[in-house]
Amino acid sequence: MASENSDKMTSELHTTRRILLRVAYDGTNYHGWQVQPNAKTIEGELNRVLTQLTGEKIQVTGASRTDAGVHALGNVAVFDTVSKIPAEKFSYALNQRLPEDIVIQSSLQVADDFHPRHCDCRKTYEYDILNRTFPLPAYRNTAYFLYGDLDLDAMRKACQAFLGEHDFASFCAAGAQVQTTVRTIYSLEVLEQPLAVTGRGSKPASEVTGADPICQPTETAAVEQSQRSPERLMTIRVRGNGFLYNMVRIIAGTLVEVGRGHIRPEEIEGIIAACDRAKAGPTAPARGLRLVEIKYD
Repeated sequence: MASENSDKMTSELHTTRRILLRVAYDGTNYHGWQVQPNAKTIEGELNRVLTQLTGEKIQVTGASRTDAGVHALGNVAVFDTVSKIPAEKFSYALNQRLPEDIVIQSSLQVADDFHPRHCDCRKTYEYDILNRTFPLPAYRNTAYFLYGDLDLDAMRKACQAFLGEHDFASFCAAGAQVQTTVRTIYSLEVLEQPLAVTGRGSKPASEVTGADPICQPTETAAVEQSQRSPERLMTIRVRGNGFLYNMVRIIAGTLVEVGRGHIRPEEIEGIIAACDRAKAGPTAPARGLRLVEIKYD
């Protein structure tokens, strides 16, 4: 009987659990998600800290392998462990050890066969464009700065062609290793958030009580400035069942070309049908992109 109890306790001690993490990070100082030799990555930091915490050799599996400079509010990763730390406590323990630009939003136990890339899901990405006359330092790592007016109506009209299931080979960077380039986009929209001339969340000088009238721009100067570039933060938000390598950034770059008048909205259908990367617009910079959430069916 003593031997049976001992065997049972040993079995329980070594029971493996699969833990899911929802991870937020500022990707500015990292070479993307995936582990790379002699490079600092999000996955590498998670592996390092989890190995220290559990005393096991931990390797996480991520849902989305974001590129260098790309951010996330809710990427998903799983790992297997025999640690007795309660699943929901991993988030607290990890956040005490991780650098401040990586924060675990939640942790929970999932089924042993759950795989974050092999389950049906809906991913939401956002791409920010700072559209004004001059850059703002606060957005230097999180938005793509663009000078000059963009035709917001044309960009929104172009969004319609992307909806539904299509072969998005025209919006896939070279070198992608995928079985198919067919993906489904459930929604694509361009949002606008006005900015005050003096900066985000502040009021123009003319609205500040006691403002020096000498420092206020003349009416002519204000009109000229508004014609040069608006004061707004534009957000391209897209939700789909999956995305190809650089797909969201190429969509963003293409919509920018529509906004500039270089591509007409009605040309988008033909660009998609061509399945030719050369037909679509440029790849927008990584810094404007963030993975917002992943929802599993």
